[in-house]
Amino acid sequence: MPISRVTKLYAVKDAKIAPLLTDPAGGTPSYGAAIDVPGIKSMEISGDIEVKELRGDNQLLDSDSTLTNVTVAFPHAKLSLDVMAGLLGGDVTDAGTGTTESSTWDLDSDSKPLPFKLVGATPVGGGDLIGGDVHFTLHKCILSSFPGLGLAEEDYRTVETEARAVPLISTGKWLSVAIHETAVPIPTAATP
Repeated sequence: MPISRVTKLYAVKDAKIAPLLTDPAGGTPSYGAAIDVPGIKSMEISGDIEVKELRGDNQLLDSDSTLTNVTVAFPHAKLSLDVMAGLLGGDVTDAGTGTTESSTWDLDSDSKPLPFKLVGATPVGGGDLIGGDVHFTLHKCILSSFPGLGLAEEDYRTVETEARAVPLISTGKWLSVAIHETAVPIPTAATP
């Protein structure tokens, strides 16, 4: 018996990005290894619809709409240098002598926003099914603004990230929503 196609949405427990490596027309997209988005706070997906109206004889004769834009905002509580490199390119390097260690992300002059997949998941029971979860997947995203970085006086600073989703060339998919009867972790290996 199929599970219900209706569910509540409560909380967000996990999110990962995966670099889009290839997106061939008529083929299958390929992604790099998933990178955890640490301390995910929310995942807000919205879109724009453009409406065209046909008027004549002093009245509305017809109307048609087109989906023109899908965006996602996903603020996260912790800075990840690997996420920054996955979103904007650049290099992450580790250095040290054993007593003084450091990790550094360098945004270089040839860096540019990179396409990526974003997957967010509710915790177990975050949907109507007690042992299940709900996943939102945006198959191809590109940053629409520079991530909000910096520091705050006497407060925590979250990383504010916004991206625009576009359909895959290979499959035409923009967004997928999956309700799982049994909770499924977001894969960390490279997957389509």
